[in-house]
Amino acid sequence: MKKTISLFAAAVLLAACATETQEFVQTSYETMTIVKSDVTLPLKFSASLKGTEDVTIKPQVSGQLTEVCIIEGQQVRKGDVLFRIDSRDAQLELEAAEANLLACKAQESSALLEYESNKNLYEKGIVSKYMLDNAENTYNRQKASVAQAKASADRARVNLGYCTITSPVDGVIGSLPLSAGDQVSPSTYLTMVSGNAKMYAEFSVSEAEMSRNEGGNDDLTLENFPDVTFLFKNGNEYNRKGRITSVTGTVDKATGSISCKATFPNPDGILYSGIQGTVVLPIDIKDVIIVPQNAVVRLQDKSLVYKVGADSCAYSTIVTAVGFSNGRNIAITSGLEVGDVIVTEGANNVVEGQKVLF
Repeated sequence: MKKTISLFAAAVLLAACATETQEFVQTSYETMTIVKSDVTLPLKFSASLKGTEDVTIKPQVSGQLTEVCIIEGQQVRKGDVLFRIDSRDAQLELEAAEANLLACKAQESSALLEYESNKNLYEKGIVSKYMLDNAENTYNRQKASVAQAKASADRARVNLGYCTITSPVDGVIGSLPLSAGDQVSPSTYLTMVSGNAKMYAEFSVSEAEMSRNEGGNDDLTLENFPDVTFLFKNGNEYNRKGRITSVTGTVDKATGSISCKATFPNPDGILYSGIQGTVVLPIDIKDVIIVPQNAVVRLQDKSLVYKVGADSCAYSTIVTAVGFSNGRNIAITSGLEVGDVIVTEGANNVVEGQKVLF
């Protein structure tokens, strides 16, 4: 019994010592004193690339596809032959139209001779005015027939030309769903030629971001936007800068956003239509409070920082943070004043009213 009591007393003593030790454990936190400064922060937008001259290729006439002259991904120049359609019917139609044109011209010549002959006879009083007018009308009808025949021949010549499909722009060939032997019509999709000398990066900007003036530039018109960069999905940056060249004048009611386009030069053909990535727009923010991102604690829909009071204890304060950052720092627009001291490193572990040692 005495041994048991001794063990129990020792356990109580150890527990008391442990409790006493915990009471003296103190944790240090990094802090900073609030000042105002100027900073450039990046606005990032998801974007999709598209050629500035992307052209969908469809035939103008129906027929059998006899030749596919390109391969997917091939670089082509304006005027290069892409496809050929069986042209035999179109050739026959042209020959028939040209033969009809010749016949009409012959009839026009005969009518002209008849009209001129009646005109001379009328001047000599040999034929009546009726016969002259009738000859003139016949000649005019033949002239109209020649014009119609010429139009038919021109149309047949154009249709024959449609049997050879050429590229309307410099660019890169897209997918080729059809092959030689397939039947095509004017509604058939053949391919797309992506004019990729310049590329559009299409993205959307929320109305709030577009109109934001809190500490930022007041003159961000189209001409005054800074150069933008394009980031691929793997995080690599495209080696040429772009410019914002298009901003729609209306807000999409469904999304509350404004559609924008940034144009990037693509002389090396690195960029392709359909590539997904990120457009980065640097924004200069002047005379604002900048704090490390890890100093801001997210609590549901609120953003908090811990201010250090005169008693060296930390107390939470609701702040308003600008909706963009550079990945390390974030701009605060309300809730803090110059001279305030806040917890930075370890803010997520602070307990309300906890003693903070400097």
